[in-house]
Amino acid sequence: MRVLYCGDVVGRSGREAVTRYIPELRRDLKLDFVVVNGENAAGGFGITGKICTEFYETGVDAITTGNHAWDQKETQGYIGGDPKLLRPHNYPKGTPGRGVATFETTAGAKVGIIHVMGRVFMDALDDPFACVEDAMKRLVLGGGLQFILVDIHGEATSEKMAMGHFVDGRASLCVGTHSHVPTADAQILPGGTAYQTDLGMCGDYDSVIGMNKEEPLRRFTRKIAGGRFEPALGEATLCGVFVETDDRTGLATKIAPVRMGGRLRPAMPD
Repeated sequence: MRVLYCGDVVGRSGREAVTRYIPELRRDLKLDFVVVNGENAAGGFGITGKICTEFYETGVDAITTGNHAWDQKETQGYIGGDPKLLRPHNYPKGTPGRGVATFETTAGAKVGIIHVMGRVFMDALDDPFACVEDAMKRLVLGGGLQFILVDIHGEATSEKMAMGHFVDGRASLCVGTHSHVPTADAQILPGGTAYQTDLGMCGDYDSVIGMNKEEPLRRFTRKIAGGRFEPALGEATLCGVFVETDDRTGLATKIAPVRMGGRLRPAMPD
């Protein structure tokens, strides 16, 4: 199976990169499944139903979120009716939506997604490792599922790396989102799970993690807020990772960074 997962989409610039490049990537890489993290898609804060529809129409199969999942008021009422939109699984019971889901490709293959949020320097949610372990009792690679994606949305590289080793051999791909900077450690772990500490973002890199530079610089240098954070609107780089798996085992045979457009050096699978 051939899967693409794109990092945090930031504002209009990031959305334009998704709608521009995803159809091309689906065709050229012969992708079976596409996932994006959309938690910053609506003006840098949250996501809306309209944006979800826009992404689905362009070829996205599933959307993850994170700590900004609830920044748009409409999301609480919308997420329960959209089975393709996920929030972290380790939110408290009773939180709208879900963080574990299964999907079917057009060829009939089954894909499972387990989406959690880290706790180091983040909100004090339920233990992400215990939540993943519980989910993996139901989602078993090879037990009816041809691909399992584990997304840990978090700040700490150590926590993300630990999650990669925790699920090694039990997931096709484990990746981190949230920090908006792509890491250079794409690899296949000893047990066969593809891994990258952070996917980066789909956004304008002439910025401070996707936001116009002026306000973050003001807050860092003067410790005084002068206004709202606003997404940078220059040309975005689409950042993500491509994974190919063995159809028999569901484990990874290839992982490669994907970068298109904008300021960063382009990268595509061989």
